Amino acid sequence: MTLDLDTPQPAEAAADPAPRLLHESVVDRLRDMIVHGELQAGTKLNERVLCEALGASRTPLREALKVLASEGLVRLLPNRGAIVAPLERSRVKQIFEVMGALEALAGELACRNASDAEINEIRALHYQMLAHHARGELAGYFRCNQEIHAKLMEASGNEPLADTYRGMNANVRRARYMANLSRERWDHAVSEHQEILDALTRRDGAALQRILRDHLANKLVLVMEAMGPETEGVAR
Repeated sequence: MTLDLDTPQPAEAAADPAPRLLHESVVDRLRDMIVHGELQAGTKLNERVLCEALGASRTPLREALKVLASEGLVRLLPNRGAIVAPLERSRVKQIFEVMGALEALAGELACRNASDAEINEIRALHYQMLAHHARGELAGYFRCNQEIHAKLMEASGNEPLADTYRGMNANVRRARYMANLSRERWDHAVSEHQEILDALTRRDGAALQRILRDHLANKLVLVMEAMGPETEGVAR
């Protein structure tokens, strides 16, 4: 799919209805297309094609591209439109190392600060995730997986920690998705998530801290394998 933001577009007849809602839906759909590999790293983005595919006009699309650029998923090129941002092995590795430390700290804090209701929410998401895994639904599984990690951050009770994590995770969301592309890798991730839930339920901060750090370290190994040699410079 070759896309190009430079293509001239006809003027719009009227403003978009409910622009905020439409903008958010365009962001979500474009993000999924990039994370799931429908739009490959390095792909040049064509505004006309994307507008037609998403049922959106130029204004929400351009706003969505700005949001995704801030997340590291899109690269805006001066006077040349935009492309899906390449994944760089060295940067992904550095981000995962920091995220491992952040998740470990969040796990320790969550065991101390999480309410029973928050733990039950994470447990419910875990079972939803297991259902997606059993049905072989990678996209649904990944969505629940990401929600679990986000809920752990919230349950830590440390807002700056959660904000920092969100920003970093946005930059490597594609890489995390890639790590589950084989059934063996996927099964292993599910096993680790069961350990995460068990430690949280026991409120064993030391154990959860260790498990989460190891979980991210294992994920990094799989991501590096999935990305291939440095010279490839693309997501998949």
